[in-house]
Amino acid sequence: MADHTGLAAELKRWCRGEGLEEAKALLVLVPEEVEIAQIEETMETIKCLERVRVRGRLFHTPLSCLMVLCECKQSIPKDNVPKEVLDPHTGEKWPIVTLNECAAPDDFAVKLKSLLDTEGRTIEDLQRLFISPAPPQPSSDPSINSTESVLQAVGDFLEKARKPQAEGGYRRLRLFSGNLPVPLSEDPFDHWLEQAWLMVEESDCTDKERRRRLMESLKGPALEIAKSVRESNPEAGPVEYLEALESAFCSAESGDDLYFAFRLMQQQPSEKLSDFLRRLERALAKVERRISRF
Repeated sequence: MADHTGLAAELKRWCRGEGLEEAKALLVLVPEEVEIAQIEETMETIKCLERVRVRGRLFHTPLSCLMVLCECKQSIPKDNVPKEVLDPHTGEKWPIVTLNECAAPDDFAVKLKSLLDTEGRTIEDLQRLFISPAPPQPSSDPSINSTESVLQAVGDFLEKARKPQAEGGYRRLRLFSGNLPVPLSEDPFDHWLEQAWLMVEESDCTDKERRRRLMESLKGPALEIAKSVRESNPEAGPVEYLEALESAFCSAESGDDLYFAFRLMQQQPSEKLSDFLRRLERALAKVERRISRF
């Protein structure tokens, strides 16, 4: 249907932009009118993928369809994922692209280039690590000195390359503007808020870094609200930013109201069990957050 090499490169760039692990990400091509719930339901018919969540959608003009970025709960088993999946509603086949098909598993050069691209490094960065200010340990065998130098340099490089991930801990938040209808490139507010609270409450970074991450994920009316919080109180913490956004974009229901609404939730006749459980999970998290602040 298309040049999968180009689509795989697009998937790699998309993973880097969204902060997703490449081993857990895939791209699927679907018709423009297909909803997120239907995409997730269809992808989860592939048993080896287990739980699948849509993380982004972009329209591909040459193919006249949507490119959908999906994240799986576990690393994708490269030998078991089919090239396409059958939509049970329409019988149409959706092409699937993974990064496992980009390179032979024993091609070290391709693997190294993939690592460098993912970490935003270049071959020159790697070469500079071979120049060490400390004098090498003498050895009677030159080949040993050379091998040790290579191993040490690659080890140092990998350690430095992993540091940004260790310091971050959480992938970048999706954009949120507060505009309606919700643009394709954004999450609904409840989804965005759930990820934002997770980052604020569980990440190890400083309040300054949390504020920066929140600000860089906002635009439009939502960004103006965050700016007003910062102007009124330059020392405001990330929790105050989220509370201001909740006041603007969430309902004014109390924790008790939300709890009773949660107790009354029922599965709709045409609703899949997985979608209903997802609604329950989000509603309960909303109740817990609202009650914990009173």
